[in-house]
Amino acid sequence: MSPRRKWTAWPASIIARIPRLGRLPGGRAWWWIGGAIGAFAVGYIVAATALFPAPIFAATTAVPRLVGLERDRAESVVLDANLTTGAVQAVSHPEAPRGNVVWQDPPPGVAVSLGFAVDLSVSSGPRRIPVPDLIGYDASIAEQLLQATGLSLGRTEPTQAPAPRGVVINSRPPAGTTLLPGTEVTLVVSVGAPTITVPDLTGLAQEEADALLAAAGLALGTTVRRRTSQGVPGTIIAQDPAPHTLSSPGTAVNVTLVRRESE
Repeated sequence: MSPRRKWTAWPASIIARIPRLGRLPGGRAWWWIGGAIGAFAVGYIVAATALFPAPIFAATTAVPRLVGLERDRAESVVLDANLTTGAVQAVSHPEAPRGNVVWQDPPPGVAVSLGFAVDLSVSSGPRRIPVPDLIGYDASIAEQLLQATGLSLGRTEPTQAPAPRGVVINSRPPAGTTLLPGTEVTLVVSVGAPTITVPDLTGLAQEEADALLAAAGLALGTTVRRRTSQGVPGTIIAQDPAPHTLSSPGTAVNVTLVRRESE
């Protein structure tokens, strides 16, 4: 059998297997097949143009890359690509500047239909850390807790308080304040309750004042010398804290001495 006869014989064998078409004359069978194909084509065109036009024949475009752009710029690029901006979500990011796009859905390069909504994730900056409640902790432990949360110790402020010496009684900023990672926190640390009466050091030499303060459980702080006609050179004319006030054990008393002629 020639190739041409094989080609024409194949559909005839198929038609013969279909009960009704197999009993029709050859010409009428082909009319039936042509009519079925035509009906399918007409139905497809009606569905494509009237019932479901977008999914079948909609034009497509590639989603542009938006990661790294500022939100306003990203939305402008989306609009220029004949797309729309979908959901915009704020997320914390350790490095991306606040307001920059850090994620998009669909990803860049994906082909979508015109008008498709692109979702954006926008950086809200690094995650902010709440200051922990450090009141009642020893200052050294409080510093470790700060570092464990991602914050750091700025300085300590000693103050007289009923709490035991070396215990944190407050922090600046206070507990619960949210800060950026690495921000310094000041600890207010108790030096003990004010139970020692500060002696009057007026008229004493520096060595005498040092010995008197040590005997009382206090300490000599900074010394300042001032040229003045009041008092004997080398003796104390002012002090802080003032005489007869209550101070905590170990409190430093700062003094002012009269400058000697040779100084």
